[in-house]
Amino acid sequence: MEQGTILLAPNVVKLGFENDYLWWMVIAVNCRLLLKNKLEGIGWFTYQTLLRITRDHPEHQFVFIFDRPFDPSFIFSANIIPVVAGPPTRHPVLWFLWLEFVIPRILKKYKADIFFSPDGFLSLRTKVRSIPVIHDISFVHRPKDLPVWVRSYYNFFFPRFARKAYRICTVSLYSQKDIIKSYQVARPIIRVVYNGVNDAYKPLTINEIQEVRLQYSDGLPYFLYVGSLHPRKNVANLLKGYHRFIEKTGMNVKMVVVGEKMWARTFSNTLPANEPGVFGGEVVFTGRLEPVELCRVVGGALALTFVPWYEGFGIPVVEAMAAGIPVLTSNVTSLPEVGGNAVIYADPGSVDNIAQGMERLATDTDLRNQLITLGLERSKMFTWDKTARKVWLSIDTVLKAIRDYPGR
Repeated sequence: MEQGTILLAPNVVKLGFENDYLWWMVIAVNCRLLLKNKLEGIGWFTYQTLLRITRDHPEHQFVFIFDRPFDPSFIFSANIIPVVAGPPTRHPVLWFLWLEFVIPRILKKYKADIFFSPDGFLSLRTKVRSIPVIHDISFVHRPKDLPVWVRSYYNFFFPRFARKAYRICTVSLYSQKDIIKSYQVARPIIRVVYNGVNDAYKPLTINEIQEVRLQYSDGLPYFLYVGSLHPRKNVANLLKGYHRFIEKTGMNVKMVVVGEKMWARTFSNTLPANEPGVFGGEVVFTGRLEPVELCRVVGGALALTFVPWYEGFGIPVVEAMAAGIPVLTSNVTSLPEVGGNAVIYADPGSVDNIAQGMERLATDTDLRNQLITLGLERSKMFTWDKTARKVWLSIDTVLKAIRDYPGR
């Protein structure tokens, strides 16, 4: 089933190439991860960049393609045509059907000039020039973290998506180098567009911190983890490190874990705190939190402790810095690039190293204050306005290519 409503931008007329008149292009967008109250990292990237791009470029028409009914709040401006075309993409087989049969039909129907895909998925059966955002290729290096059908799909199709792309965006220099090395893609076609941080992440007052801690940790200071409960996120070693920290210091500090399970079958044996009482109630699992509440919980923490095996960027690190809390994170993949000298690092494979980092953050007030100051300043590097502008530069490069070389 497909539904579309044409909403034309005011005073926009589609003109031809001749005489250098303004050309109104049609930009189709994969919006399948715009899910109300279920935005994850890539979903937030999609939301924040499209909000700005559609607002700032009323001279172009955007076709937002959803795989299920959408929330009207995602139709940001009058130059957007929302299209619902199933089936909902809940399985690799459905990904394939949607991308290779549904998407080409929609691109043809709306005469799209460009297909922009913020989640990296492309259609191999269309000639429309395509721009994916490939956030990372962790599945190349850690395939067993994913169910067999998912990792098989990713590792078969993403090399082809990368070769299909006219331009590629990615979220860190680390991911750019990883894509180039793994897929033999030419560097000039890949633009780095760092993620941003929501303006709502700001330091809390002392009273606000006390209120959050009373609500989540019985008034005690707490370390914080934010992210999916996924093997790649290394929550198991994080909790082992926390337990070792408690054993060594005896400090009355809790651990708050914010997030939900992904790929439950692959995750079932990786989290030692799955069983009630393993840590005597010191670990608090909140599940998913709404954005406003998440800002409170981040701002109320003693420190963010985020030590994944692999990250293409690591948005929680920037959110924590913007909220004025110190950060312990991994010394691998993109995280040193994001954290710079404003965080402290641990080897994600060393439980002792993680525990030592926690101890430093819990006991060294001067270090904490230094990291807070450095983090607040560094977080200013990462804004969604910058992200959207850089994404648009890639789109605009393709638009100019279409204008200058329409037959290619």
